[in-house]
Amino acid sequence: MAEEGGSSGESLAALLESKHASYISGLAAKLDAPGSYEGAVTEHLRMSGVYWSIAALSLLRSPEEVNEIMGLDAIIDWLFSCQLKGGGFGGNTGHDAHLLYTLSALQILAMADRLDDPRLETEDCIRFIAALQNETDGSFAGDEWGEIDTRFSYCALSALSILNRFDAIDVDKAAEYVASCRNEFDGGFGCVPGAESHAGQIFCCIGALSIAQRLDLLLDDKDDLLSWWLAERQCDSGGLNGRPEKQADVCYSWWILSALSILGRVHWISGDKLASFILQCQDDDDGGIADRPGDMPDVFHTFFGIAGLSLLGHLHTTPTDASTGNRDMRVFREIDPVYALPTDVVERLALKGQVMTRKDNNGMEETVHERLTRYNVLVSNAPK
Repeated sequence: MAEEGGSSGESLAALLESKHASYISGLAAKLDAPGSYEGAVTEHLRMSGVYWSIAALSLLRSPEEVNEIMGLDAIIDWLFSCQLKGGGFGGNTGHDAHLLYTLSALQILAMADRLDDPRLETEDCIRFIAALQNETDGSFAGDEWGEIDTRFSYCALSALSILNRFDAIDVDKAAEYVASCRNEFDGGFGCVPGAESHAGQIFCCIGALSIAQRLDLLLDDKDDLLSWWLAERQCDSGGLNGRPEKQADVCYSWWILSALSILGRVHWISGDKLASFILQCQDDDDGGIADRPGDMPDVFHTFFGIAGLSLLGHLHTTPTDASTGNRDMRVFREIDPVYALPTDVVERLALKGQVMTRKDNNGMEETVHERLTRYNVLVSNAPK
């Protein structure tokens, strides 16, 4: 199995980073065009789409370049038009507030270094999030209508960490609820206790426990069962699926790799084969990355594909711009597996988290990847 950033000798396709940057920068005009079907069906989640766009471009370009390409001032003005009186954010102007879009809005402000914008109703936003926690079991609803899902636990903890206001909720109870959604059979997590394990939910649960610094809740006799289940998601194509017997999909390059990064088990999959799968999903003509080879690209998979390459270390070692004949290396920013933000943003905000490592056969702690050294490290006694 390949180590993170390691090579198995395979020749990888070039990363079409210039085309991806052009694809991302042109999305707004495409979605806002009169009669755009894609724009109509994604109207309700525009806030997350903007987050995916800025986050993807932020891994390919400097903050100054992102600001110039995307026009962040106009985006921030639009973002505040989505802020509701109660403090939360909707997916678009005129839409109800929801935890999913509130986190996306805060992530956008964090990347733009605009969390101090006077238009942000910080205390109202904190109260909006805190009011969604169930005082009995620690779970979180997504909005006033009461749907419970471990995605919302991650959103709440991540958002309050960005705002540096963990004092507003019961963090331990939130972590204990997340841990209660773990399945004994395969070690995975579902959206509620007893629900089917799914890779996307696993990221949310592992990420939530990392932010709460309660990965100790995973230390039991099934310590590595979860990592095994995640590693088993690698298909013959090299891609990863979200559940057994499903097709590989680029988005799981993020959901699974981020969880394995936090757990210290990225080397349990073949990094080169996964990188090759992601690069095969690029649109050679117009840029962007699809869910699998031959399909149409979208910004969701473009972000998670680029983020997956970053977590593998391949984003930083892959030749770029084959279309122009320029195969020089470009210095890219790195993604943080806990917060899904560029690592320099996480460092600037001094965000906290926890990662896991093990002791090797000689009793020595395994080395934590450089991008994770800022976090608290929990040492597991599980075998290597």
